[in-house]
Amino acid sequence: MGVVVAIDGGSGVGKSTLSKALAGHLGLDHLDTGAMYRAVTHAVLEAGVDPTNGEAVTELAQRVIIHVGAQVFVDGDDATEAIRGPEVTAAVSAVAAHPGVRAELVARQRAWVAERRGGVVEGRDIGTVVCPDADLKIYLVADEAVRAARRAADEARVDHAEVASDLARRDQADSTRRHDPLRMADGALEVDTSHHSVDELVELVLDQLPGGNPRA
Repeated sequence: MGVVVAIDGGSGVGKSTLSKALAGHLGLDHLDTGAMYRAVTHAVLEAGVDPTNGEAVTELAQRVIIHVGAQVFVDGDDATEAIRGPEVTAAVSAVAAHPGVRAELVARQRAWVAERRGGVVEGRDIGTVVCPDADLKIYLVADEAVRAARRAADEARVDHAEVASDLARRDQADSTRRHDPLRMADGALEVDTSHHSVDELVELVLDQLPGGNPRA
């Protein structure tokens, strides 16, 4: 197995930005596991399934075909923009809370890492559940105002207060769910991304890699 970097944290802390940049510097593949849960949620909504119906949602999650990369495909259809829409955002925590859904996607995520013999994997349970033996575990945090501004920009929304409320709601749901809650993994390095550039954050993380920074 090659290098595995696990990056966890709530919404708007910069997981995707840092993960993609770090993967590029290390020559590794990158996986956004949050996009996988959003893809399942999109499939659930498209099928008219109640997101709170654990049995039906799990059955769908077990058979849906998902491809997550620069673009996201759900059963062959491009869902890259749809998975970031307000409907999916509102329902994804409910879908992700079902233990059957989590078991299915965790298995797929571990298979992804095994097939590539490593990678940079981002999400909310990577260091705690998906890759507990990762070479490096990072837990990202950021000021509430910074997080809201980032997410508002990503979703082209102007009401930052509403965005901040949505972030707080999802973090509460994800950190208190019964199965695989959002929390910092044992041995993880907490990094505040509020006032650092991407390059600064990449250097900080590279310095923590076993064996040292490959660019030093």
